[in-house]
Amino acid sequence: MTKNRYFEDFSIGEIIDHATPRTITQGDVSMGLALYGNRHALMSSTPFAKQLGYRDRPLDDVLVFNMIFGKSVPDISTHAIANLGYGEGLFCAPVYCGDTLSARSEVLGLRENKNGKSGIVMVRTHGFKQSFKGGFNQDKVCVLHYVRWVMVHKRDPIKNKNLPDTRS
Repeated sequence: MTKNRYFEDFSIGEIIDHATPRTITQGDVSMGLALYGNRHALMSSTPFAKQLGYRDRPLDDVLVFNMIFGKSVPDISTHAIANLGYGEGLFCAPVYCGDTLSARSEVLGLRENKNGKSGIVMVRTHGFKQSFKGGFNQDKVCVLHYVRWVMVHKRDPIKNKNLPDTRS
């Protein structure tokens, strides 16, 4: 079990498969549109999307990012002080209503802060979609990947003081 982790619980190279895939519904799409307000024709008009070669309206990238990010929170940032930054973000494939999203992260680096009370965890997260057609499970397709830096509390600020800097 990887939930509720402190800085000491992470190790470089560790792969974390985030639990509970989520199938995107029309309700998710409608709520995302209401919250984020994207009115771009590609995400709003099926005929326009099909003219551009899409099979249907793809989901807004902000909604996709937030769903994938949300999958990683229980395993990575429950004890976070702050998300310090994001980088190298790339949307790789469109996501459609009915696709099922899942996420996996790899720990890239760890660095204890000078105060000994927290540390920085660097992870790369990949989001995947699975489509189900005709009752058969298709291969997972990467839809998004990004790196983030998270400052995480230590469980015991006294122990492991002055760990070496292991950033990649």
